[in-house]
Amino acid sequence: MPHLIDRRHLDFVLDDVLRVGDLLSLPAFEAHDREGIAAILDTAEAIAREQFLPSHRLVDDNEPRIENGRVVLPAEIAMALAAFREAGFLGMVADQDVGGLGLPRTAANAAFLQFQAANVSIANYALLSMSAAELLAHHATAEQKARWLAPIIDGRYFGTMALSEPHAGSSLGDITTRATPRPDGTYSLRGTKMWISGGEHDMAANIVHLMLARIDGAAPGVKGISLFIVPRWRAGCGSASEGAREVRAGCGSASEGARREWNCIALAGLNHKLGQRGTVNTVLNVGEGGETVGEIVGAPGQGLACMFTMMNEARIGVSMGAVAHASAGYVHALAYARDRVQGRHPDSKDPTSPQVPLIEHADVRRMLLQQKAAAEGGVALGLYLAKLADLKKAAAIADQRADASLMLDFLTPIFKAWMSEESLRANWNAMQVLGGAGYTRDHPVELHYRDNRLNPIHEGTNGIQAIDLLGRKAVMAEGRALNLLIERLRKTALRARRQPQLAGYGTELEDAAARCSYAVSAMTARREQANARAALSEAHYVMELFGLTTFAWIWLEMALASLPRADHPDAATQAFHRGKLQTCRYVFCHRLVETRTLIEIIVRPDAAVYDMRDAWF
Repeated sequence: MPHLIDRRHLDFVLDDVLRVGDLLSLPAFEAHDREGIAAILDTAEAIAREQFLPSHRLVDDNEPRIENGRVVLPAEIAMALAAFREAGFLGMVADQDVGGLGLPRTAANAAFLQFQAANVSIANYALLSMSAAELLAHHATAEQKARWLAPIIDGRYFGTMALSEPHAGSSLGDITTRATPRPDGTYSLRGTKMWISGGEHDMAANIVHLMLARIDGAAPGVKGISLFIVPRWRAGCGSASEGAREVRAGCGSASEGARREWNCIALAGLNHKLGQRGTVNTVLNVGEGGETVGEIVGAPGQGLACMFTMMNEARIGVSMGAVAHASAGYVHALAYARDRVQGRHPDSKDPTSPQVPLIEHADVRRMLLQQKAAAEGGVALGLYLAKLADLKKAAAIADQRADASLMLDFLTPIFKAWMSEESLRANWNAMQVLGGAGYTRDHPVELHYRDNRLNPIHEGTNGIQAIDLLGRKAVMAEGRALNLLIERLRKTALRARRQPQLAGYGTELEDAAARCSYAVSAMTARREQANARAALSEAHYVMELFGLTTFAWIWLEMALASLPRADHPDAATQAFHRGKLQTCRYVFCHRLVETRTLIEIIVRPDAAVYDMRDAWF
């Protein structure tokens, strides 16, 4: 089986496009070198192949079930996560002083792509735990970090994100879970949480729910939301071990092993999903059967602000997972198209002549090009966001850290929304290349498509991301975030115009950047002149405009890096880089041109086009 994530492409992006060596010269990352990162990537690929990939179909066929009130999962999930934990991957980006490896996020995300491509259902448990660790690292007290962060990093505890409720999904300001202060400074929580991935299982000594709730008497809406650490098992009742006794009340002495006190978070049911079935998804009743105790993280009323640390981390992880599916689907479709013979060229009139491989057909090449562009462009764009996160943390100059933070905030909804849809389109095309075979379970492309279908929905639906981009990100910091992106696009365009082979693409990119600026100006003016509902009716198209433009930008960056080696004497090297140049050509000639139509849709005067009455539907 070929690499599900092309290692040569990963190295090209890290070294030639993003110049990861520059990150390694920063004090925060000077303990690492390129050879060490290569070894980590090697280890990640080996564990992904040996422990994650073989059970991809198995965990889809054997989704979680409840037996005797407990969640039952295939044993292969715990085995794979044990290998992941033992290799130290849960602490890849955590600081070394709390037991982590302190890797640049750029390198860590490159490694994690291997696990997401091999078996995203298992990788999700790790993603949630790593994201929980990131939140605790930023917002927990030193004492909380010692009790909750360290066990997550070493893999004894797993983490979840407990936000949604049956009546409040995207509308988090409407959550009703209550938190009542207790005399010892902790809180008693009661409510119901819905769609909680990883919310109940026995693969770890504890599950740390990072839960949003409203303190009694708090203000309505998002300003009244606070964040709490709510463990499945209460602390202070002895450490968990294989011989641990579980009790549903009290913390008395245990005659054998350690004793764990249940925190009264009851499993109310499981959600049965189209894909990503190996990731258990739960409904939890908090405060059922007794008192659920939690401790606050951050200040009261700042819960959503704290939670965004985890949510933004998860949003990038979600889209990296989408890209991983696009890559895996492309690998399978390309291999099938090269092997499967079918039909003849249109100018071949002899019905007895040999059939040709599918890859010889023009329409199949069109679909493969879209997949290659999405998979490789998505890897590059996702790792660029990771580099921004690294610079936000570790750049030497304060202004550089601030600008990296703004760029990361601005690009996150674009990457999450646009890239997850483009990656899903790639999986659609992978199935189409295989034809009827792609619709069967004899091949993994249908499974990658089903797994990927969740990514435009969770961690903030793509519609929410579009509204966030237009309503908040495009105007934040008095427009500086937008200006930073436009400036970055124009710098790349200028470099391209100095190369005769890429000069036209540079002009096209600069024109697209101008369309992005104009779209934001036009929509801001419309919002000032009309109501907010009308102004946001075009948010989806603004997202499409920015998505296509940033996608073309990263491909032009890759083309600029490939151009010097397009005539390399080594045939394989030449083919690799010419493939990059040809794919860039496809992106500019067949995708970026769509921005011309999008800007017409966005700025058209008929703002009432969506004024459909309920009865008219």
